[in-house]
Amino acid sequence: MVQHKGAGAARLELRGITKRFGSLTANDAVSFAVAPGEIHALLGENGAGKSTLVKGIYGLLQPDEGEILWDGQVVHPANPQEARRLGIGMVFQHFSLFEALTVVENIALGMERGTDRKALAGRIAEVSRAYGLPLDPHREVHALSVGERQRVEIVRCLLQSPKLLIMDEPTSVLTPQEADRLFETLRRLAREGCSILYISHKLQEIKALCSRATILRGGRVVGSCDPAVETARSMAQMMIGAELKSLARRKSKPRAEPRLTIDDLNLPADGPFGVALKGVSFEVGAGEIFGIAGVAGNGQNELTQALGGERQIWPGKAVRIDGRSVGHLNAERRRLVGLCGVPEERNGHAAVPDMSLAANALLSARNRTGLARGGIIRRQAAHGFAERVIREFGVKARGAEAAARSLSGGNLQKYVVGREVLQTPDILVVAQPTWGVDAGAAATIHQALFNLAQNGAAIVVISQDLEELLAITDRLAVMNEGRLSRALETTDATIEEIGLLMGGAHGAPVETTAQQGSIQNVA
Repeated sequence: MVQHKGAGAARLELRGITKRFGSLTANDAVSFAVAPGEIHALLGENGAGKSTLVKGIYGLLQPDEGEILWDGQVVHPANPQEARRLGIGMVFQHFSLFEALTVVENIALGMERGTDRKALAGRIAEVSRAYGLPLDPHREVHALSVGERQRVEIVRCLLQSPKLLIMDEPTSVLTPQEADRLFETLRRLAREGCSILYISHKLQEIKALCSRATILRGGRVVGSCDPAVETARSMAQMMIGAELKSLARRKSKPRAEPRLTIDDLNLPADGPFGVALKGVSFEVGAGEIFGIAGVAGNGQNELTQALGGERQIWPGKAVRIDGRSVGHLNAERRRLVGLCGVPEERNGHAAVPDMSLAANALLSARNRTGLARGGIIRRQAAHGFAERVIREFGVKARGAEAAARSLSGGNLQKYVVGREVLQTPDILVVAQPTWGVDAGAAATIHQALFNLAQNGAAIVVISQDLEELLAITDRLAVMNEGRLSRALETTDATIEEIGLLMGGAHGAPVETTAQQGSIQNVA
């Protein structure tokens, strides 16, 4: 029963929301409500329908059936502009900012025409100070850290005085200190009456921040809970509808001779917004998982390219495999000597969206697994290899001929990781192995890395997820502005220490919450 406007009325209520894409039902009669001032989690494994649902709320998609009620009244936001006029703001996982423009220029693009630029810069500065999100309106976006770029997106929403703020994986690119500051801001907004719909796969965050959670599975609401009284494991099991498998940990062993050696690697920036690598050095032994932490944009992409052979290195001895100089070899030749890799961007880099999974297998596995011989493609072998990846990694797909774009993000990630792992590489370099994937998919990927290391491979994991690195690595180091810190034994490392190294020299000094004020007074 819908409550009418007034005391106790739901800020947002969904009634029977259904959205279909051809034969696929992405949302199936979804119903739940968010109260004023509530921080409400939306949980579900990859492909559960979360993104489709919030796009419908924000006007990017139109439901086929059901009703959206706003303060007790039925509404039909036809586009994001109408949603913003209602008071709905959304901060996307992938930022929509122009790097060559300043903060104020980017924010002005989403404002009404004729907005006074000088006055807007003043409002940005006031709102950012009030909510502990310091920003210089006149800095160019390419000079900002990823955490600062997220502040731009949040401040852009706050300038509109939102009544509901939708956050999609907001801490996936933040240091622990930046995440703590974000949580303070969200709690402040909730106290002022703003509702927050929060999507995250980091279940410890959900426990700490949210007062209620709605769980989706297969496009349907399958339950709700109070995160404070649940464990991360129990919520993960609600999401996947099954017992969460425990990881079979590797046996500890003395550090072996290095299989991968990086020695004083220097690489110029690739373009005006790239990051130069400066004297990067580390070693990874057989059976070891070596982690590299850091806020995005500090040289991780350049390092991934340098290790995988997408960028060749002179002199070649800066990258060595089992003592052999390989820096001058391209990606294909490095694969032949045992180095496989998973880039950060799964769609468009690790996989071609419009190609089938079998065809995508050919992209990197054709030589190491005999999918092509003498320049002739063995289509049946490629089909069989793709089916093996699907089967062994639990990929939800309509078979080997399914297009890569038809898979959810988590399932495509499992496929890409599986494609590389089943080539039995001597060295695996994997960037953001579980970025944006659910607990079940993450466990599958982590177990595959454990198994590969147990069989003697040297593994480099480049990740922004500190919990992941602390859980699966033997040693780790931190990248900041193209430099790599000294390696730390993972068992001795703390989140606080790593977070400080991740923050490095980025950004303005932290401002205290005592400087915060009310947005209604400054907007």
